[in-house]
Amino acid sequence: MILPIVSFGTPVLRKPAVEIEQNFPNLEKLIADMWETMYSSNGVGLAAPQINKEIRLFVMDSEQIFKNQEKEDEGKYLDAPGIKKVFINARIIAYKGEEWSYNEGCLSIPKIREDVFRPQFVEMEYYDESFQKQIDTFSGISARIIQHEYDHIEGKLFIDYLKPLRKKLIQNKLNDIAKGKIKVDYKMSFPKR
Repeated sequence: MILPIVSFGTPVLRKPAVEIEQNFPNLEKLIADMWETMYSSNGVGLAAPQINKEIRLFVMDSEQIFKNQEKEDEGKYLDAPGIKKVFINARIIAYKGEEWSYNEGCLSIPKIREDVFRPQFVEMEYYDESFQKQIDTFSGISARIIQHEYDHIEGKLFIDYLKPLRKKLIQNKLNDIAKGKIKVDYKMSFPKR
């Protein structure tokens, strides 16, 4: 089932999410719905807070980026052909490597893209969809998507990395998004006024 994605200005996007247990109700269906929602919105990642769930869960698929990528871009896409994973109760163990810039966007902040610097590698501890504990290091675009989605479960947004002047320049667009004054080609819900 395709779920509505909550927009910028919705309180759940600014709250650190809570851990879940293996017996979380309807977890398998929720994960399936998140995949369907992400793909129908043309996203590469989706965190539970973006569908109004205050839990530490996100999905990501960087494989689709490489299907559309003709050549590697300055060594930043080190993880070709990409990965498709579920992350439950994720915790970052370490950031590694040089920071590099990439033009990021977010389904909860449509039609705004900005350059954000993030480390090239991230080491994570998490549970997969079978609730098996994993520790992995991710690189390149996959590491970037994971860091972006991880921020969502920490109550953070990619715009938080912008310099104050840049954020001020997009503030009217952000206000319009929060008020629902935007058209998108996917299901969205906006904060109640």
